[in-house]
Amino acid sequence: MALDIILFGEIAAATVVFLLTRLFLGTILQLLKPACKLPPGPKGWPVVGALPLLGSMPHVALAKMAKKYGPIVYLKMGSYGMVVASTPESARAFLKTLDMNFSNRPPNAGATLLAYNSQDMVFANYGPKWTLLRKLCNVHMLGGKALEDSAHIRESELGHMLRAMVESSQRAEPVVISEMMTYAMANMIGQVILKRRVFVQKGSESNEFKDMVVELMTSAGLFNVGDFIPSVAWMDLQGIEGGMKRMHSKWDDLITRMVKEHSESAHERKGNPDFLDVLMTNKENSQGTGSLSLTNIKALLLNLFTAGTDTSSSVIEWALAEMVLNPDILKRAQKEMDQVIGRNRRLKESDIPKLPYLQALCKEAFRLHPSTPLNLPRISSEACEVNGYYVPKNTRLSVNIWAIGRDPDVWENPLEFNPERFMSGKNAKMDPRGNDFELIPFGAERRICAGARMGVVMVEYFLGTLVHSFDWKLPDGVAELNMDETFGLALQKAVPLAAKVTPRLHPSAYAMVLVCFVALAVFKDCVLFVFVFFDIVSVGLCFGGVPLSTCS
Repeated sequence: MALDIILFGEIAAATVVFLLTRLFLGTILQLLKPACKLPPGPKGWPVVGALPLLGSMPHVALAKMAKKYGPIVYLKMGSYGMVVASTPESARAFLKTLDMNFSNRPPNAGATLLAYNSQDMVFANYGPKWTLLRKLCNVHMLGGKALEDSAHIRESELGHMLRAMVESSQRAEPVVISEMMTYAMANMIGQVILKRRVFVQKGSESNEFKDMVVELMTSAGLFNVGDFIPSVAWMDLQGIEGGMKRMHSKWDDLITRMVKEHSESAHERKGNPDFLDVLMTNKENSQGTGSLSLTNIKALLLNLFTAGTDTSSSVIEWALAEMVLNPDILKRAQKEMDQVIGRNRRLKESDIPKLPYLQALCKEAFRLHPSTPLNLPRISSEACEVNGYYVPKNTRLSVNIWAIGRDPDVWENPLEFNPERFMSGKNAKMDPRGNDFELIPFGAERRICAGARMGVVMVEYFLGTLVHSFDWKLPDGVAELNMDETFGLALQKAVPLAAKVTPRLHPSAYAMVLVCFVALAVFKDCVLFVFVFFDIVSVGLCFGGVPLSTCS
């Protein structure tokens, strides 16, 4: 009996110690709770969380939430958490300070069903394979030296587009700029990757390609319920995944055909490889992480042909639309180019550093109409702290680039399209390639868009040439210009811009100089080079005539 009492007393004492310990630890945790506090955000609905709150324009809904809850908003999205940064400071905290922790992409249907199960460069996790793809793109296609080497291709394709626009103007037909841009950029990318134009002439095939690009970029940007509530993914409640599977099949057929035709013509490029040849060489290298699979190559081609044709063209379209609405801005840009270039020739890429207003105009387009309104999602590898808030491991990150560009605390009159804001003061030196977090249309740091440098070149060169070469007006009978947006990975105009263009340069500026190279004959010790130049100055013979009065 005495032993039972002793044992009972020991058990009671141990229980008291345990309860006191729990109370003590609970008190400590309560004191530490502010350091583990999640960022503020809406409560959302049961099961689905904040998903229904995003609507059809998530970038706009998230911007409104930022005004209510602050620069960092936390949302419960189905089974997962998502944090959204909507100011330059909060974007810098995530993308620069915590860059390594947010260097991977979360799994999602777009990466799985469209991007060959994340075997591409855009959706792949940070690692050796991603590094190799990025390096190859930078050295052979998207880096500074590669861009210099491909300048003649951009000049040639832009020339094709200008002549097509002259033809449209002579037929008094409005120009649908998104179609023209997609056609030109696809051919430009095709020449770099495959050493050939993808579309010899504009027609149903090129229109189908444009539709495929827009559909892919739109569906890949949607918030898919199955990505956030895996248990219902099999139901495909929104029909998004079914559409992705059909879209992937179309793209895979196209890219597989490109690769096959390219392989069959390999002997024609001996000693003069194109970008796909370089990729195939790395496929044949069997040294572990230093090699690429055919799936990696096809996935990368998908990245380049979609993002490469859609993002820059959307910014250019928005900028032209703004100038149609603001003719004084158009005239100011044209005046600058007339003074520097004149009207007897086209703009060259080497002219751009001497055109500060054109550069300011492009920055303003990047600010107000970023091609990617929400950066591609990232995911935290470990729990972290940002601005005093606790961010759990495996939290999705989204940076609202669209909201940053319209933040009244950063920009004066942010909804006004005004290139002048970049002509003086601190904004004059602002760089859109990820160095200044007030203007990050391509993202920033480790996962910045690989084509950022190329994107800036494309927008400045193509937009500058279109502004210099033509006057732009709404078609006859059209009183208003629709400026509504359509959400996706790229921010499209809901109604494509159709405009009446009038050539304003000397007719010879639209002509094509053909250099027919080269008869090479070897006679014993003598080598004869024959160069034949055809300078097509008479545009009237080619296009039915451009009145000289348009040069005034």
